[in-house]
Amino acid sequence: MKIKMILAMDENNTIGNDGDLPWKLKSDMKRFRELTIGDGFNAVVMGRKTWNSIPEKFRPLPDRLNIVMSRDSKLSLQGAEVALYDGRAIEIGYSEGCEDLWIIGGSEIYRLFLPKCDEIHLTRVHEKIKGDTVFDGIDHEEWTVTISEKLFNQSGDDYDTTYSVLIRKD
Repeated sequence: MKIKMILAMDENNTIGNDGDLPWKLKSDMKRFRELTIGDGFNAVVMGRKTWNSIPEKFRPLPDRLNIVMSRDSKLSLQGAEVALYDGRAIEIGYSEGCEDLWIIGGSEIYRLFLPKCDEIHLTRVHEKIKGDTVFDGIDHEEWTVTISEKLFNQSGDDYDTTYSVLIRKD
């Protein structure tokens, strides 16, 4: 099972504002869905705040095992497994036969799983946007960019973006 991270951030490494994404990127949301569902059976790992930010009608994210990280040992969520620590989330993914374990946020969860990730799927939003959540933990010296695709003037997107896939260097 591969551990992969998927995130979008602006030029200041902002990833969120008031518990939501600070932009609308229809093309990126489509890619997110396609990648995290994939060709097999995958899991998405998120923090409780990220789970709560998903509109209730879309929870759990369909066609994927949803794993929510929380320090609350009594937390129970319909349609999601709850993990108290990162190793448990990985165990759940393995035990369910997942091909990929996708880390989808927020910033604390990204920091926790970054040392374990094999790949990062990064959408860079070409703007500086007001936000209250930042993730600046990626040391680009540790990663090789294998794909880089600039997207300009995409229908349904607030901003131009660059999508990159980073693979951990050996």
